[in-house]
Amino acid sequence: MRPRFSFFSALTSAALIAAPALSQEPRPMEIEDLFQIRTVGGAVISPDGDAVAYTLFTPRDVINGEEDGPSAASLHLATGEGETRTYSDAAGGFGGLDWMPDGSALTFIARRDGDDAAALYALPADGGEARRILSHDTAMRSYVIASDNDTVFFIAAPAADPEIEGLRARGFRANVFEERHRFAQVWRASLSAAFKAQPLDLDGHPSALAISETGDRLLVALAPTPLVDDALMERDWTVVDAVSGGVVAAFETEAKIGAALFSPDGERVAFIAGADRADPTAGTLMIGDPDTGAFEAIAREAEQHVSDIDWIDNNTVLALAGVGTESALVRYNVDGRVERRTPFTDQVKRSFDLHRRSGRIAAVADAATHPRELFVSSRWGGFNRWTDHNPQLADIAFGHQRAVEYEARDGERIEGVLITPQGDAPEGGWPMIMTVHGGPEAHDSDGWLNGYSRFGHIGAGDGFAVFYPNYRGSTGRGERFAKLDHLDPPGEEFRDLVDAITFLAGEGLVDAERVGITGGSYGGFASAWGATIASEHFAASAPFVALTDLVSFWGTTEIPIEMVDVHFMDYPWENWEIYSRYSPTWNTQGSTTPTLILHGEADLRVDPRQSYTLYRFLKMSSDAPVRLVTYPGEGHGNRRAAAQFDYSHRVLRWMTHYLQGEGGEPPAPALPFDELLGESED
Repeated sequence: MRPRFSFFSALTSAALIAAPALSQEPRPMEIEDLFQIRTVGGAVISPDGDAVAYTLFTPRDVINGEEDGPSAASLHLATGEGETRTYSDAAGGFGGLDWMPDGSALTFIARRDGDDAAALYALPADGGEARRILSHDTAMRSYVIASDNDTVFFIAAPAADPEIEGLRARGFRANVFEERHRFAQVWRASLSAAFKAQPLDLDGHPSALAISETGDRLLVALAPTPLVDDALMERDWTVVDAVSGGVVAAFETEAKIGAALFSPDGERVAFIAGADRADPTAGTLMIGDPDTGAFEAIAREAEQHVSDIDWIDNNTVLALAGVGTESALVRYNVDGRVERRTPFTDQVKRSFDLHRRSGRIAAVADAATHPRELFVSSRWGGFNRWTDHNPQLADIAFGHQRAVEYEARDGERIEGVLITPQGDAPEGGWPMIMTVHGGPEAHDSDGWLNGYSRFGHIGAGDGFAVFYPNYRGSTGRGERFAKLDHLDPPGEEFRDLVDAITFLAGEGLVDAERVGITGGSYGGFASAWGATIASEHFAASAPFVALTDLVSFWGTTEIPIEMVDVHFMDYPWENWEIYSRYSPTWNTQGSTTPTLILHGEADLRVDPRQSYTLYRFLKMSSDAPVRLVTYPGEGHGNRRAAAQFDYSHRVLRWMTHYLQGEGGEPPAPALPFDELLGESED
C-alpha cells in the first residue's frame, strides 16, 4: 500500500467550490488577495477509482476580523469536473488522509473535541459523520492499515513517565540538551478487537511507514535518535516482518531519504534517496531488494529530482520529477530504462496518486495564474482540471511570467523565473525585487509564485520586476548541479545572483541601480550577503530568518551535521577562513544597502540571535538605514495570518520606499493598520 504523508495545515481551507466572482475590470493582485486564496493539499483516489478525496486549506481572514491563527483545513470529495462536496472541517488540520482498503471509508488523523491526543478517524464513503476508530494514550503521528481492513500500524510516543511529570509539576524542569530523548515507537492494533495496542521492538526513532499489499511486511523509516539532524542524515528505510515484528533488512543509504513503497507483489521496494552522502537532497529513484537490503540507483545522471513515486506494475515505477522550472512524469522499468516521459509546460505537478487498475492519476498542480488545484487524468491520458477554488482570480490582471536562462561568469547555465508588469519595459528597465529560495536544496518552478513572502504578481502590479533565481546548489537540475556549491557555498552560488542582474539589465528589463533582494532561511543568508558583501549591487534588502554569522549559526542550529556533510564540507575548525569570509556580520563595514531584518522569536533552525547580531553590526558600522522586526511565537517562517499580513506589508513598503520612492530615512516603524484593515473613522 502506498504510504500517505501528513497533510497537516500549512496553507489554506474552505467548503464547496466558491461561487463565480462577479465580472469586473481586471485589477492588479494585492497583498489582501492572498488571504482569500484557497489551496489544495494532498489527494487520494478511492479504491474503485471513481472519486478523489483531497484536503483544502484556507487562510484566516484577519483583515475582516477573523481570529488569528494558521490556515484551517477541510476535507472534500470530488467525482468529476466541478463536482465536489465538503466532507469535514478540522480547526487543527488533518493528517494521513487515506482510504480503507475496501473503500468503505476515508481515514485520517485529527484531534477533535473530547480527544486527549490526535486519533484515527473514519468517514463513511457515502457521507455522514466522522467517527473515531482508534485512539492511543499519546498522539498518533502516522499510520497504515493492512489489506485485512482491520490491522493498523501507527507511530506514537510512549506515555510520559509519571515520576518525571510529577517532578515537573513541582517545578523541577531542567532540560538536558540533546540527551533526554523521547523515542517514538511503532504500534500494532486491531480495529475490531479491544486489546491494547502493542509496540514493536525496533531500534531507533520511527517517523514514516509503508505496508505491503499482502500486509505481511512493513517499511519503517528509522533514525538513531529523534534529533532533527539524525532525521535528515541518518535515517534509513528498514524492512520489518509485520507478524513477528522482527527486522528483515535495511536499505543503508548514508544519504537523505524520501518516500518508499513495496511493489504490488512485495518483491521489490522503490524509494527516493540522495545519490550519496554529499547529495543535498533525496531526489534519486532507488530500486531495492526487501530480503537483502541491496539497492540500485535509477537514472542517477538525469538532470532532474524525483519527488513522488508509485508502482504501475511489478516491473514499472511512475516517478514525478522536477526538471528545471518544469515537471514531468517518467515511467521507469526496474532496470532503469525510460518507458515514457510526459513533460508539463503549462502547469507544475506537485504530487500524484495512481489508481493502478484504471490507470487514472490524481495530481495536485499549480500554474502562473492559479495556486494548487486538483487535476485528474483518464487512463494514461491528459489531465482535466476538477477544481477551481479561486474563481475570484479571473478578475486579476496578472503580470507576464516566464522562465529565463542565462550564463554565469564561469559559463555555468543558470535558470530562473521572471515576472514583470505587462507591456514593454520602461527606459532603463523596471526596478526589481530578487526573491531567493532557501535550502539551498530547493528550486522555484514556473508555477504559482505568490505568497506572503513572495510578491510575484503583487510586485508586478506595483511596477516591479520580480525574479526567482535557481542558483547553483538548487534542485531540479540533478546531482551535479546541486553539488556545485560544495566547499564554496556562498561563493559562486551567490555570484550567480549578481550575474542575473547583469543579464536582465543587459536585456533592458531591469534597472541595475534599483534592485532589492529578499528571501528566507538560506535565501535570507543570500539577502544578508547582498546587504553586506555585495552591497554595491543591491539598493534594498530584507533578510528573513537568515544565517548571518556562519560560526555561531553552526554552533546553534539543529542541523550542524547536515550543513557540513552536504554544503560546507569542512567543520569550522578545519576552515575558519571560509566561515568568516562569507559571514555577513563579518562584512558590514561600508554597507550602503538599507536593510530590513525579520525573524521569528521561536526559530530553532536559525537562532533569532543571528538577526540581532546582523542588526547590531550594521547599526554600529554602517550609515545605511537598518531595522529589525521580530515575531513572537513564530518559528522558521510565519504560520499565523496576522504575522504574515504584517510581514508582507513591511517588506513591500521597504522595497517601494527604496526602489521606487524617495529613499533616505526609513518608513515609520508602525504600519498604518487603520488604513490596511479598513478601521479608520472615515
